[in-house]
Formats: sequence, structure tokens, C-alpha cells
Amino acid sequence: MTNLPPRNNLAGGAWLIADMSLNIWALSIVKAMGADIPAAQVVFLRASVGLILILPWILRSRAQFAQIEHLPLQLARVALSSITLTASFFAIARMPLALFTAIGFTRPMVTMLMAALFLRETILGRHWIAALVALIGVLVAVRPSELTVPALALAAQVLVVVTSSAVVILTRRLRAAPPVVMMAFYTGGLALCTAGPAAWSWQPLTGGTLLPLLAVGVFAQAAQFCFLRAQFWGDAAVLSVLSYLSMVFSGAIGFFIFGEVLKPHVLLGAALVIGAALSLTLSRPSKPRAGIR
Repeated sequence: MTNLPPRNNLAGGAWLIADMSLNIWALSIVKAMGADIPAAQVVFLRASVGLILILPWILRSRAQFAQIEHLPLQLARVALSSITLTASFFAIARMPLALFTAIGFTRPMVTMLMAALFLRETILGRHWIAALVALIGVLVAVRPSELTVPALALAAQVLVVVTSSAVVILTRRLRAAPPVVMMAFYTGGLALCTAGPAAWSWQPLTGGTLLPLLAVGVFAQAAQFCFLRAQFWGDAAVLSVLSYLSMVFSGAIGFFIFGEVLKPHVLLGAALVIGAALSLTLSRPSKPRAGIR
């Protein structure tokens, strides 16, 4: 059994905010490019760029790959991540950013439930109350009944919610694994899983499309490191609710980049989300807990 430091929700929250900030820029680039480039091709390029970026780290830390524990969990994480990213890039190019974000906000509830069932993490009553307040804030902000979207894109985003929640649970289950091992499996696995579909649907790239896609790889790879650190430090319940803050980021990007006007109900919903997130992020760190067996 490996002894690990106690959870620290302030550190976990800071890493998660960095992760969300980087991810929203990556998704915004994909959305701005539209649906002309196949999602599998985007994921493959994102993974290839990320693998190049971390290759020096992998070579310098190769001793940590001598004995890899929980290989089935690592492979399951890679497979689910491939599905998540491909479906996510497919959906974001075909639906409004507000709806994409709103559907994604159901993930914290799923993650909290999975953490309680599979990781036996304690979900306190105040966690559920904060999550409910944040969810109400999301519904106030986006008014789902007024939005329409292609059925296939909607189905893709629902799939993202389920698979990404499972990825979070597996990441927390693998908490003791070195970050370089986690990132190498994730990035290399994404490239391998999407190489075939990407080659089959490959579209020629020009300088105007290649550079933004390379930027997606850089932003997403940095976000992955921040995500791992967030899951290492923070409690699932706290991180789940804090992730609702991505609505604030997506609202700002939608306003400044895509010309989406922030209406009063959006601001009210954002206020509820921020209040719920802060109430849990500023909670005291959890007691020390042991690593996986």
C-alpha cells in the first residue's frame, strides 16, 4: 500500500481551473473550424502533438515505466478517453456552445454518483445541495427548452457525459500512478486508437487549418496535466461542483469570440454556479487516505 498526501481542495481547485481554461480554448478552436475536419483526425493530431511535447519527459523518466501497475485500468482509461474526445469534438462543431456546456454540466452529478458507488468516497449532504444549486443555476442560464440541436450531436454529447465520468473515476482509482505514466498512456493510446479512423477519413490540411490544430494539441496536452493534478489533490465532490465554473469560461468565450450576448438570466445562473463552487472549494482538506492496493 502506498501512502499518499491528504486531499487539498484549494490545490485541486486551482489545477482544475487551469484545466478548464486550457480546454475551453482548445474546444473553441475546434468549434471555430466547424465540421469540415473529421473528429477522429482532430483527436489524432491533438494526440500526436501532445506525444511530441512529452517525449523528452518520457525518456527522462523511463525508469518509472519498468513496472506498470493496474494495466487493465490504464487501457480502459485510454479507450474511454478516445471515445470521449472524438464524440466531444464531433458535438462541439454541431451545436451552440451554451448547449454543449449545459449538457456537460450533468457530468459532475454522474461523477459524484460513480465516486460514491465505485470509490466509496463520502458524498456529504452539503455536497449534493451545492451540486443541486449549481445545476439549477445551469438550467436558469441556458434554458434548455428553448434550444434545438441535431439528434446525432445531442447523442454524442450525452455519450461524452457517461464516458468522461468513467474516465474521471478511473483516473482517481489510479491516483498513485506517476503523472508521466498516466500522460504517456493517455496520449499514446489516443494516437493509436484514432490512427485508423483518422487515416480513413483524412482531409488535406492547409497552413490556415494546421496551425490552429497544432494549438489544440498544445492546449489540450497542458490541460491533461492540470486535470491529473486536480484529481490527485481534490475531492471528487468538490471538483465536480467546481467544474460548473466552466460555464463562466464558455460564456466569456461565447461573448468575446462568437458574439453570443450574455443575457440577465445567464448572469443569474452564473452567480448561482460560482456561489455553489466556492462553498465547496473553500472547504477544509480531507483526512489522509491510503493509495490503491
